[in-house]
Amino acid sequence: MEDISKNFIPLPALFYEQPTITLAKALLGCLLVKETNEGITAGYIVETEAYIGPDDRAAHSYNNKRTARTEVMFHRSGIAYTYLMHTHCLFNVVSGGEEKPEAVLVRALEPLYGIELMKIRRGMDDLTGLTNGPGKLTKSLGITMEDYGHPLTIPPLYLTKGYSPESISAGKRIGIDNSGEARDYPWRFWVTNNKFVSRHQKAEHVFY
Repeated sequence: MEDISKNFIPLPALFYEQPTITLAKALLGCLLVKETNEGITAGYIVETEAYIGPDDRAAHSYNNKRTARTEVMFHRSGIAYTYLMHTHCLFNVVSGGEEKPEAVLVRALEPLYGIELMKIRRGMDDLTGLTNGPGKLTKSLGITMEDYGHPLTIPPLYLTKGYSPESISAGKRIGIDNSGEARDYPWRFWVTNNKFVSRHQKAEHVFY
C-alpha cells in the first residue's frame, strides 16, 4: 500500500490570515495531521466552531482576558491553542491576527490515515466514534497540551490540503448555554450530512 503521508505538505501561513468566520468554513475539508514516535495519524476536518473575542461571551478571550491559558490567542494566526476541558485536551486554530484574540475550535474529523493507531489510542474499533468530538479527535491523533503554541505550518502538528465540501451547514455552537446572547450565534460549521460530525442538528444556514 502506498504511503500517502509523504504527500502531506503543510498549508502556508497565508491560509490562516482570513477572518475567523471565513477560516472556520475554510478549515472544513482540510487534513489535520499529527506526527508522533508511534506513527502518523490524520483526518479531514468536518466540523468547526468560531470564537470571536473579545466581544464573544463564549470565548476564553472575552473582554480581552489575557491569562497564561489564553496568551497564545493574542499572537499571530495559524498557531495551535490547546486547553483542557475536564480531562480532555481540545484543539483550536488561533485566528484574528496579533492582539486580536480569536480562534476556531476543531470539533470533529473524518479519519483518513493511521486509523489502526487511532483505534489503539481510543481502545475501540468503531470508526464513526473515533474522532466525532473535540476530545475524541485529540486523543486519536495524539494531540496534547505540549502542542500549545505550535505553528501549524510545520510538523509535527499541521494542516494540509484536503477537499472542498459540496455543502457546508451552520448552526448554534454546542455547550455554551451560559454565554448570554452568544449562545445563539450560528458560528458552528460542518460538512453537510457527514456522518463523523459530533452532533447532528437542523442547520440554520447552508452554504454551497
